[in-house]
Order: sequence, then C-alpha cells, then structure tokens
Amino acid sequence: MLERLHIRNYRVFNNLKIDPLSRINLIAGKNNSGKTSLLEAIFLLAGGGNPQLAVNTNVIRGVPDAGVPQQGLETFWKQLFSALDMSLFIEIVGHYTSHGQLTLKINTEQPSITELPLDRTGGSSVTDLPDGHSLIFQYSDSTGNPVKRHIRLMGPTLNVDQPVTPPPFNATILSSRTGNIQEDAVRLGRLRQQKQGHLLLEALQVIEPKLQSIEDNSALGMPMIWGDSGLPELIPLSAMGEGMSRIARLVLGIASAMGGVVLVDEIENGLHHSILSKVWKVVDTAAKQFNTQIFATTHSFECVEAAHEALGSDGFRLHRLEVSDTENRCITYKPEAIAATLKHDLEFR
Repeated sequence: MLERLHIRNYRVFNNLKIDPLSRINLIAGKNNSGKTSLLEAIFLLAGGGNPQLAVNTNVIRGVPDAGVPQQGLETFWKQLFSALDMSLFIEIVGHYTSHGQLTLKINTEQPSITELPLDRTGGSSVTDLPDGHSLIFQYSDSTGNPVKRHIRLMGPTLNVDQPVTPPPFNATILSSRTGNIQEDAVRLGRLRQQKQGHLLLEALQVIEPKLQSIEDNSALGMPMIWGDSGLPELIPLSAMGEGMSRIARLVLGIASAMGGVVLVDEIENGLHHSILSKVWKVVDTAAKQFNTQIFATTHSFECVEAAHEALGSDGFRLHRLEVSDTENRCITYKPEAIAATLKHDLEFR
C-alpha cells in the first residue's frame, strides 16, 4: 500500500506532503482545499505514466471521458498545473510497500512539426502543421529507469503513446455524483465467478437484514443487480434506495481493486448518518478481505465520528488539508488527537 505521498505543482498543490498513510485514510478539509485533487494525483501515479489519464482524470469529479472536447484539451491541461502555470513540472512521488519509490513527472512542450508529402514526380512540398502543447509523462520506479510517454494534440487528432508495461498497482475510482448500474452488475458477476458473491450479500444485510439473496441478470434488457427481500418478485437493487446502491458500489469497487487502492469522493453521499458506523465496518472488512487501501474524502463531522466509533482511533488515519496562496499543508491526526477532537467538537473539516 501507499505509505507516504509528496505532490508538487498539481492543481491547488504547490508542495504537499502526507506521511504516514494507513489502510483506511479519511481526507477532510474546506471546499477547494484539494480533497478531490489528492484522489486524482493518486490515480495518476497508479497509472504508471499512462498519458491517457490526462483526459479522463475528471472522472472522479463526475465528468465522463467524453466530457472534454479535443478543442478544449489545452485549456483542460492548463488546469492541471499549479496557478495555471504550464512552465512548471508536476511531480507526484509515492512510496509503495511492494514497489518502493514511484515517481511521476508531467510537463509540457510545444514541438515544431513539419509534414513532407511526396508529389507524383517524386518531389515534396513542405507544410508546417499547427500543433498544440504536448504533455510528457515521465514515470520511474525504484529501479530508477524512467519511461517517457506523450499525449499530443495535432489538429483534430489526439495522439497518445500507449503504455507497454502494466501499472504498478490497481486503482478504482468511485465518484460522489455518478454510478453505473451495468458496471456494478459486471463486477458482481466477476465476484460470483470467484465464488465470493456472498461477501456483497453479507455487506448489504448489515444495512437491510431482510435481504435474502442478490443476482445479476438482464431482465430489463441491461445487466443490473437484483435483490430478494421476501417480496413475490425480485426488485432492482437501485429501487431499494440510494444507500443500498452506494454500499454495493463501495464493496464491488474494493473487490475490483484487489491489492491496490480505492478512491472514494464524499463517501457519505447517499448514506444516512445513522448507518455510517455500519458502513465503515463493511468498508473495513472488505478492505482487509481484498488487501485494498482506501482513500475517502468527506465534509461530514458525523462521518469521521462514525469511523472512530466503528474502527477506533487506531483503525484509520484522519488527514486535514489546508491550502493558501503560499502554502499547502496536511495535518495528520495522531490516534489520541482524533478522540480529543471529537470529544470537544473541534473543527477539522
């Protein structure tokens, strides 16, 4: 798992260090303090230098891949850099237990490209092609051998160097705004194929004891998860409430990222505060079963309080982000400090 993280010149972060990290990490902070940006940075590092992630990082924010038109890519890329300064180097460094130090550097260049088409007589004509900025992804692991890949905007064409090596660790994103019921059903199918479908059922029964079984089928023309709650017919899981779908998505996301990380934006969304303690127990159990590390953001005092109640002070790490024009800071609470903060209702968000 990730043990520590250092981010430079990425979005709101000019220089941010987080150390130590735990299996379950809860990220708090005011609006625009960088909570979602932190998840994005981990997502980029997990990609092992895959430049395609430069156009789909916003999936964490609920924006689909197709949401960034090619003509707007340069504007989008500019937003990746601190203070919109594309002359800077973005650097994301993490120490991963099984891989050692992993480093991703991102910068831009604007190369001069010339096209030399041959005419019928064997001669050639010279045409200067308009070319926007290219992003360079330079990734290196503990061996110290960097690999460079590019993503280039050339007229109407987006040219991407495809990665030739697998990413260093799995990363699954769970947005606070969107969900895909078909993807959920596919993930359940994979879990059932591994004879572990009962794990999701047991997790959902913590919230809804009447649930007797779950199935993935296409009765309505598309893959969906259905549940048997004792009624004459099965009903879609989504019809049982947003909370049930949210918990299923959490467990299935954790299972799909075995040995890696799960990035959850606003984990309390769709969940009533009265069941948050149960939800944290479900998340903790699934994370241990699938050897998965959790990074979750929150705006909710009740969410942190529930995590403390379910997991204890030693069962998770609470990090608070603070960002100003001149400084980035992450305050990582010691276990005894979490208890004191909650006891005295001190502000940590």
